Amino acid sequence: MFEKKVEKKLTSVLFVCLGNICRSPTAEAIFRHKAAHAGLAIHIDSAGTLGAHIGTSPDKRSRAVGEERGYDFKKIKCRKVEVRDFERFDYVVAMDKDNVRNLLDICPQEYQQKIALMMSFCDAQEMEIPDPYYGGKRGFEYVLDLIELASDGLIEQIKVRFARP
Repeated sequence: MFEKKVEKKLTSVLFVCLGNICRSPTAEAIFRHKAAHAGLAIHIDSAGTLGAHIGTSPDKRSRAVGEERGYDFKKIKCRKVEVRDFERFDYVVAMDKDNVRNLLDICPQEYQQKIALMMSFCDAQEMEIPDPYYGGKRGFEYVLDLIELASDGLIEQIKVRFARP
C-alpha cells in the first residue's frame, strides 16, 4: 500500500587546482558539458587548495579559450576546498601532484581513496595538468586538450561504476 521512496544520490565530482582560477574551473566547465551530452546527472564543482581568489570568476584567459570551444563558465566562482568536501564528493580530482599532497594533508583518512590525479583517467604520457597561469594562449589551449581527454575517461569510469541495473 505504501511505497518507500528511496532517494538516489547524484554522483559527484570536485575538481581541484591551486587557486581555482585556471585549471579546476576549466575542468568543471568541460566536464559539465560532457556529462550533459552523455546524459549523466552529476553534481560538479571546483575548488582550490589556496583561498586567495574566493568569490571571483575564473581567469579571463581560461574563460576565453574555453568559450571558444563552447564551454560555459558563467556560474563558476572560485572557492577553497573544505574538509567536508571529502565526504560530499565521490571523486576529488586534482590537477597535479602538489594538489594531491595538499589535499591529503587535510583529508580525513577514510576519504583519501577518493583523491585522484585528473590524468589518471586517460592513457596519456602527461601525468599532470600544467598550470598555464604564467604562459600564453597556447598553454591554456594545451590544458584544455588534456582536460578534454581526461574528462572522457572519467565519464566512462562513472558510467561503469554507477551503472543502474
